[in-house]
Amino acid sequence: MLSENIARREDGTLTFAGQSVAELAARYGTPLYLMDADRIRHNCRVYTETLRRHLGGNALTVYASKAADFTELCRLTHSEGLGVDVVSCGELATAVAAGVDREKIFFHGNCKLDGDIAYALDQAIGYFVVDNTEELEALERLCAQRKRVQKIFLRITPGIDPHTYEAVNTGRVDSKFGVALATGQGLDFILSALRCPHLSLEGLHCHVGSQVFDEDVYERALDIMLPLLRDIRDRTGVMLPALNLGGGYGVRYRESDREVDIAARLDGLCRHLKERCAQLGIPVPFFLLEPGRSIVADAGMTVYTVGSVKRIPGYKQYVAVQGGMADNPRYALYKARYTVLHGSKVGNEEVFSLVGSCCESDDVIEPEALLPAGTCRGDLVAVCTTGAYNYSMSSHYNRLPRPCVVMLHGGESYVAVERETLEDLLRYDR
Repeated sequence: MLSENIARREDGTLTFAGQSVAELAARYGTPLYLMDADRIRHNCRVYTETLRRHLGGNALTVYASKAADFTELCRLTHSEGLGVDVVSCGELATAVAAGVDREKIFFHGNCKLDGDIAYALDQAIGYFVVDNTEELEALERLCAQRKRVQKIFLRITPGIDPHTYEAVNTGRVDSKFGVALATGQGLDFILSALRCPHLSLEGLHCHVGSQVFDEDVYERALDIMLPLLRDIRDRTGVMLPALNLGGGYGVRYRESDREVDIAARLDGLCRHLKERCAQLGIPVPFFLLEPGRSIVADAGMTVYTVGSVKRIPGYKQYVAVQGGMADNPRYALYKARYTVLHGSKVGNEEVFSLVGSCCESDDVIEPEALLPAGTCRGDLVAVCTTGAYNYSMSSHYNRLPRPCVVMLHGGESYVAVERETLEDLLRYDR
């Protein structure tokens, strides 16, 4: 199976986190987001324990909540010692409601208006990750009005192409995020921040992209960012104490995808960090990483009920499910591919295009799903590795209520996010 938390019983019953998918669907209905809480904890510990082994207390793992964000998930990752990266006031409010330590909240985003900044300041969060000069100026002004000093990181664009999806490639010079080093603007940005009396520049941040598989991407980022820390020290006398490399290790969506041994990659990255610092004659900075997808992706599964099976002889055949791009838009956005499994039937597989119920031709979940030839209306199908960027990207397109999120732990299950109702859809209409 694609992940060790997916299995089949002898009678063909599909299980996830040791529990029958069919029984969960019968109890909670479909479409249904399942989240394996034990797998999430395991994934958190891969980061925290590896970094602790190499760097002791001189490191922090920060969960990139845009991958999947709801109160129970923030509680879970925080209980594992992670901070949280938020990119909106909504994500910030969720972290606060979950009881996340405010000092471990990092507010990202490339377009924070004054109201966003004021809200975050009022919540007394630990850090702003400042994306641009306009934000820097606004934050200084609003902090001056409050007569307080705010800790910040600056987002720098290192000019690295990680060979990932174009839509999630954030490290290039021409990215919408951060300030580019190659143009000289990055250094000016840093010098401007150091002159702000109400801002305490704690370190630099960079992020090279998502779904990173290449082995040397983060080492290449270090080879740019660490000399920059030294150059800032030599120019200004200020040794910035922290460096945040962002996140982005790739995960497997299909058997043909490469597998990333994250613990081994972190071993090599930490060794490179210490070696380069020694070569440059600078102290090892407080080191931060911001994983999102690799924390929650393989902890998720989405379960659907089949509504119809359509065969067009000599052309194509479809399995249509109740759900689709409203609860998983990633194929429409990125042509992202998935592994699809039947809930109970095995053998005699055929290729189907798994499609949703939305009124769009591009409402595709997986264009080449291998499913038993006998798949029919009322059957269950499960889409694997949907823990990241499914619930968080879900919408009300076609006025579809969003599915519930059910957490699985130790053979038990509980609702973390209630299924929306038709009344919920109409709640704010006037």
